[in-house]
Amino acid sequence: MRVLVTGGAGFIGSHIVDALVGAGDEVTVLDAVLPAVHRTKPEVNDGAELIVADVTDPVRVEAALDGVDAVCHQAAMVGLGVNLDDLPAYATNNDLGTAVLLSAMARRGVRRLVLASSMVVYGEGGYRCPADGLVRPGPRRPADLDAGRFEAPCPCCGNPLQPTPVTEDAPLNPRNVYAATKVAQEHLAAVWAITTGGSVLALRYHNVYGPRMPRDTPYAGVASIFRSALERGEAPRVFEDGGQLRDFVHVHDVARANLQALRHTAPPGRLLPLNIGSGDPHTVGDMAHALAQAFGGPVPVITSAYRAGDVRHIAASSARAGNILGYRPQIAFSDGMAGFARDPLRG
Repeated sequence: MRVLVTGGAGFIGSHIVDALVGAGDEVTVLDAVLPAVHRTKPEVNDGAELIVADVTDPVRVEAALDGVDAVCHQAAMVGLGVNLDDLPAYATNNDLGTAVLLSAMARRGVRRLVLASSMVVYGEGGYRCPADGLVRPGPRRPADLDAGRFEAPCPCCGNPLQPTPVTEDAPLNPRNVYAATKVAQEHLAAVWAITTGGSVLALRYHNVYGPRMPRDTPYAGVASIFRSALERGEAPRVFEDGGQLRDFVHVHDVARANLQALRHTAPPGRLLPLNIGSGDPHTVGDMAHALAQAFGGPVPVITSAYRAGDVRHIAASSARAGNILGYRPQIAFSDGMAGFARDPLRG
């Protein structure tokens, strides 16, 4: 099979390329290799063809699709965004880029797409109230956050809630710029599938970590931010009270999920979303302490600070991916964090 991997020089994309090449597939990588993302020249697997071009360039994208059987679309601007000044860049890189790619795929007759989506499309995760059952809390109020009341209350009775694993049928409720663009990507891909009879597996990644994560930037994931602090000899600074529940999944498991998705005969004419997590959620505070202990660095500091757009708890149910793809995460949290403490980061 010949696969085009957009963003294949990046963190997750490069591991997918390695997995595909290792499985004997022909791989073309399309990546803009932007200096803001790649401060040093990225290393791309020697078994893949690299095309340095932007996914928003229709001529280069269509040329890259020559002879391709399937597309693995990883190219995106990631992170929550710093402020609303980021809106044009996110919409251009994520949504315009996806629209250009889908249009070119339609013209070229390429009908198989694996789309990198994200847990952020849900907003808050799943919650259960002892009195009212399954509920969906609204956005947390700044006054509560300022007072250190970080848990989202039941929208019906105001009582504390119990987090539950989020499933793919949960409503989409983006809470930040990046999340809004990921929802738009899914909607664009769904329209493409309906119109062309193509198939889309949208892999909703949870908190991915591992080797080649980008170093500390305003757009980096929390694991990378903590690891970068430890390298500087600083204590990781944990927002809120550290009790935010997340599903930290190793990039090698995510790469395997993409390989399985590309080999799956997905239903035509529709988008099928699949959570890709570890099945073993931990708090952000737990992760900071595990990473600091493995690194041998300072003990994390709980700051009580917060970011607008952050959610309190979100952890995945990856049961659907297990049933459909045979996806089974293989890297345990303790082993993954011990390795990540020494893994090379991307400059």
